[in-house]
Amino acid sequence: MPELSHRRRLLVLAICCMSLLIVSLDNTVLNVALPAMQDDLHATTSGLQWTIDAYTLVLASLLMLAGSTADRIGRKRVFMAGLVVFTIGSALCSMAPGLDALIAFRMVQAVGGSMLNPVAMSIITNTFTDPRERARAIGAWGAVVGISMAAGPLVGGLLVESVGWRAIFWVNLPVGLAALLLTLRYVPESRAARARRTDPVGQTLVILLFGGLTYAIIEAPTAGLPAVLPFALVAAAALTALLVYEPRRADPLVDLRFFRSAPFSGATVIAIAAFAALGGFLFLSTLYLQNVRGLDALHAGLWMLPMAVPTFLCAPLSGRLVGSRGPRLPLLVAGVAMTASAALFAVAGAETSNAGLLTGYVLFGVGFGFVNAPITNTAVSGMPRARAGVAAAVASTSRQLGQTLGVAVVGAVLAAGLGASEPRDAFVAAAVPGWWILAGCGVVVLVLGALTSGRWARGTAERAAARLERDGTREAVGAAGRTRGVAGGRPGGAPRPERD
Repeated sequence: MPELSHRRRLLVLAICCMSLLIVSLDNTVLNVALPAMQDDLHATTSGLQWTIDAYTLVLASLLMLAGSTADRIGRKRVFMAGLVVFTIGSALCSMAPGLDALIAFRMVQAVGGSMLNPVAMSIITNTFTDPRERARAIGAWGAVVGISMAAGPLVGGLLVESVGWRAIFWVNLPVGLAALLLTLRYVPESRAARARRTDPVGQTLVILLFGGLTYAIIEAPTAGLPAVLPFALVAAAALTALLVYEPRRADPLVDLRFFRSAPFSGATVIAIAAFAALGGFLFLSTLYLQNVRGLDALHAGLWMLPMAVPTFLCAPLSGRLVGSRGPRLPLLVAGVAMTASAALFAVAGAETSNAGLLTGYVLFGVGFGFVNAPITNTAVSGMPRARAGVAAAVASTSRQLGQTLGVAVVGAVLAAGLGASEPRDAFVAAAVPGWWILAGCGVVVLVLGALTSGRWARGTAERAAARLERDGTREAVGAAGRTRGVAGGRPGGAPRPERD
């Protein structure tokens, strides 16, 4: 990528943030509209889960493929394709005639979304090469999540109350079109120095793993254990096959060498835990505010502001702290705040007052605001720039997998607790185990944030990066030798002798 001026780099960052905005808005707006969808489409709790998880599941399954493809054929090209598909998928969702069609069109959206966030993060990583500048850019990127959390519930509530739930998907159309035109004009093309081959076997195994696991969790409360056991076994077999098959490939879809870095492994698990907490928190909060407290979509959206504003304010602060002092402090703050928030709701239960609700939302917003920047920066900063797309895709996959599992697990626990009871009568008691699960996610963020951000962890990251550099150089030399050998027609891939 050519060296860009400071103003041009900021413009590229703004364009990439637009893609994050529409993807994040889509999730927050949808959560506010869930009760309206439930009434209009006659959806069960598991049906509501699938409107969210069909999207995040496909997204998680394709993110690594999108990242490696962008590194190979061009990040700008893949990014623009993602904007087109996501915008078309949004238009289709707004016209869905029923729940099944809506779930299918959400999957179309996800195909486009898989080409946006990891590719945008790879573009940012290759645009902002100075570590401190990159950390600040990632902090601004994280602040967009706060903007979406603030604007999403309000915009969604207004649209649901004034027009209907279908209008929530219209928001993506002008933003997607504007981002597409600006990308075409201002974002330079870039790609990795060496093209990585596709891995269809690895991609299939990832889909089987994520799909089987999610289906088993969501459907277990209604279908029963015998019905979902085959899907759980398929997921376990796919995981085993991935661990055996991927290390044997020169260009694996999931490069397991990344996980020799303790900070990278920690960031991956922290991302799963933090976004599981986010997915479960939004799912429970939306249903609680509208089905138990009886609020309309707009007022439920207003109650989300105490969570969204701290996220918006803390994300850039977290980015600056990561750039100046490293990821440990932001992760510790995030872990403590998220744990305290979920534990408060679990303990208070039906006695949650307005003040308690406000405190819980503020705490969660602070925690989530601090967690995003250290995840992203840790995932990409210690890796060779040529692997930035794949590393960013692993981090993004962890986020989406976490959100998928959060909605699946918390929704399954809630459905099992509700049984045949009316949600208004049984919701509070049925939600308590879910809140404790979210508190456990906060503990994971706290503990791993402490363990994977010290001197020992940094040493493993340096050794992993050095090995990746050596392996990458060796693979590049070998590939060049094979290319010359084939071109020269020499047997065994030997190069043609040079002539004076």
